[in-house]
Amino acid sequence: MTKNEWKNAVFYQIYPASFCDSNGDGIGDLPGICSKLSILKNLRVDYIWLTPVYASPEVDSGYDIESYTRIHRAFGTMHDWEDLLKDIHGLGMKLIMDLVVNHTSSQHEWFLNSKSSKLSPKRDYYIWRPPRFTSQGERLPPNNWMTMFRSGSAWEWDETTGEYYLHLFSKEQPDLNWENPRVREEVHDVMRFWLDKGIDGFRMDVINCISKKSGLPDSPRILDGFLQPPEHCVVNGPRVHEYLREMNEQVLSHYRVVTVGECPATPDSVLLSYVKSKPKELDMVFTFALNDIDEGPEGPMSLKSWTLPQFKSVIATEQANIHESGGWNSVAIESHDQPRSVSRFGNDSPRYRARSAKLLALLHVSQSGTIFIYQGQDFGQVNMPHDWPIEEYKDVRTKLDWREAIKKKEDMNEFMEVVQAKARDHARTPMQWNSSANGGFTTGIPWMRVHEDSVSWNVQTQMEDPDSVWSFWRRLLKMRKQEPVLAHGTFDVLDEANDNVFAILRSLEGHASIIVILNFSSKHQYFRAGRFLGISDVEFMIGTRADGRVSEDSRTFSLGGWEGVMWRILDSTM
Repeated sequence: MTKNEWKNAVFYQIYPASFCDSNGDGIGDLPGICSKLSILKNLRVDYIWLTPVYASPEVDSGYDIESYTRIHRAFGTMHDWEDLLKDIHGLGMKLIMDLVVNHTSSQHEWFLNSKSSKLSPKRDYYIWRPPRFTSQGERLPPNNWMTMFRSGSAWEWDETTGEYYLHLFSKEQPDLNWENPRVREEVHDVMRFWLDKGIDGFRMDVINCISKKSGLPDSPRILDGFLQPPEHCVVNGPRVHEYLREMNEQVLSHYRVVTVGECPATPDSVLLSYVKSKPKELDMVFTFALNDIDEGPEGPMSLKSWTLPQFKSVIATEQANIHESGGWNSVAIESHDQPRSVSRFGNDSPRYRARSAKLLALLHVSQSGTIFIYQGQDFGQVNMPHDWPIEEYKDVRTKLDWREAIKKKEDMNEFMEVVQAKARDHARTPMQWNSSANGGFTTGIPWMRVHEDSVSWNVQTQMEDPDSVWSFWRRLLKMRKQEPVLAHGTFDVLDEANDNVFAILRSLEGHASIIVILNFSSKHQYFRAGRFLGISDVEFMIGTRADGRVSEDSRTFSLGGWEGVMWRILDSTM
């Protein structure tokens, strides 16, 4: 790996259970991934990010880890994993693994030992606290934190030892106690285990949560009732930077690898501290401002409306932080935790689905930072149909929210509207490889229902169509790697208040500037770039249609519904 090669690379996230099933049991597996690697290479992918494949009870889709050094049985064996790594490297690609060390599974031997007795040598591997009591003698948890899933208390009572343990997510995911140096040593050993096997880096799950606020105080009250969101006390804690620097000094600095951290509930100014610090902490982080744009006051599973100027402002702020600070971003609009971008930010109607998928892809590659693509995003996969019942939703967070809504006697029709828009399940429907039964995902019964549109919307069909979403992504990624201005140039929004058009100017010293114009509406739009730039000559680069349209004076751009274009500015008076 050359230094900072990852900055210009394309990362592709694989959610193994839904990627490809090789043995007909209905669950995606490691041999299934191997069978599709040549397609990813053809797409121009450089790195594969593999979400957890470790042994797990699968309460939270593998993010509840029972053993960090064994492969989950449904996915295959360690030999299968080694074959996968060999095949990835053989194709000239690289592999990063998910490092999930804020918490483990409640079935991990560390936790089973920890909860067996207060005198257990592993008792303080986790965060245990005695109860509080009201004046009437009612037992209460140690503080008012709710889970980050917003589903009840973040504390679970253990009858055997008479104390509560902390779990920021489900009760089956107890939080590790990073204050304990033995825990940090255990984590370092896990990292060395995989690095010595030859992986090329880590994506670090909720890594900004590993240090909690000293004393574990109550969270500020912003909601009615006793339980409150815990983020104020559990993200970007007092020792998080110390822990990450120690991780680099003890482990990462001895290998040539890349790291990307998931840092929820964190403003851009704080995110920069993770990627700019000396000594080193992380190479890049995932930002969440765009994912939060439609989040209501009740948290991730609530809705609020947004406008295109707000959407522009979020992206422009994140881009400005790169250039003004010298830091680096990841560019991601989808993941296993987010609904499909075409349904969320585009238009997934039959008429505009392909157009808006291409438009969002064009926006994606027009930003500075390292490109991350999630499986299915490459061919315009959309959310689950609205007529699917709640039984089709498998995610632990959706199930917990459903039970909580029933408990609170909420309007279940309104609740389903939120689920249909925001549930993580939308990202987890199986990949649609071809027009055969179950989209070619499995010859058996799929663990999760396959979208009915797989007959017409699938990878094979799109690979054979030069005008498809998949083919467009392939052309975009080739161009992205050839245009330094897109990865490293300045990012300026033109006409910020425009409610329909997102226009971007990219500039880099020594290179011709590039203008990107995106119509985020179903109506025809004209964008008069001459109001902002003294353009005299342009060259068409790529568009969501075969070619772009521009007036004879090269200053007015004409765009159909959900159309996007990119032009090189050959001569201007900027």
